[in-house]
Amino acid sequence: MPKKKADKFAELKEIIARLRDPSGCPWDKKQTHASLRPFLVEESYEVLEALDEGSPEKLRDELGDLLLQILLHARIAEESGQFDVDDVIDSISRKLIHRHPHVFGDKRTRDVAEVEQSWQALKQEEKPEGESILTGMPEQMPALTYSQSMQRRVAGVGFDWQKVNEIIDKLTEEVTELQQADTQHEKGNEFGDILFTLANIARRLDIDLETALRSANQRFYRRFTQMEEICRQRGITLVGMTLDKQNELWEEAKQNTG
Repeated sequence: MPKKKADKFAELKEIIARLRDPSGCPWDKKQTHASLRPFLVEESYEVLEALDEGSPEKLRDELGDLLLQILLHARIAEESGQFDVDDVIDSISRKLIHRHPHVFGDKRTRDVAEVEQSWQALKQEEKPEGESILTGMPEQMPALTYSQSMQRRVAGVGFDWQKVNEIIDKLTEEVTELQQADTQHEKGNEFGDILFTLANIARRLDIDLETALRSANQRFYRRFTQMEEICRQRGITLVGMTLDKQNELWEEAKQNTG
């Protein structure tokens, strides 16, 4: 008979425990929370890449790799008597129920915006008294993602522009301030403000800034390498070519690659 889902999860837990056993895998046995950090980051990015590619098979596999990292961390904690993966599951289950009173309780909400505000208010209830709503944000996050997450948190308590056009007007103001900046320090600050404002606009338009930038990077890569291919086919080089001619090739590459 096919194994039940719970049996498969239990089997995976046993596999991890076996790998960490004294007679298990030498590599797995020596791992610590600290040594696994780069692998956790790498697997997270591979999940994002699978999402970008839109491949269900690749997403399935990459989620499995990410789950492995989670279970390894949970097993290491269990070995030291701190917690186990069942505690992890119990913690997130209780958290989800507490933060969704409109689903598991009697509270009613009108729209997504109200749900987000309720979520932030309930999260704040879970924090020690006097602790900032911004406390606990991981500084290791990419800067653009950090900006959007921070802005999302403060918007949850109402600190937000009324309309997205107001933020776009703010972007124009920040660009003008960059143009007027004199010192390199001032230019750096103003450029940072531009990026911060762009992150805010993206949040309001429901655009994930990291995903949008990765997509733009990929489009540029495809188009520029297409330009290089056109040059090879025609026996010409980009070096020494006028910018106007390069732009003509760029437009041609855009037509070829989308």
